[in-house]
Amino acid sequence: MYAVIETGGKQYKVEPGMKLRVEKLKVEPGETVEFKPLMVRKDDGTVEFGKGKVVAEVLSHGRGKKIIVFKYRPKKNYKRWKGHRQWFTEILIKEIKEV
Repeated sequence: MYAVIETGGKQYKVEPGMKLRVEKLKVEPGETVEFKPLMVRKDDGTVEFGKGKVVAEVLSHGRGKKIIVFKYRPKKNYKRWKGHRQWFTEILIKEIKEV
């Protein structure tokens, strides 16, 4: 069984027992979070849309690897460096409940 959830403006295909890094959530580590799935595909092959819920446990918060943004204009003596590290929340998918 798997489900498709949406969080942080992105969609993720999740299964029970899966670890996942999503955009930062305002939840403390150790707490549980519920997501409303866009789609659930059961083991027998049937598909349901908008039914059920996905229960996940928040493992930790952190920041990703640094991404360098470099702007350059040839022959104009223009160079700009900027770095960015995106915040994330690591979650563990506990179960997919059918409603």
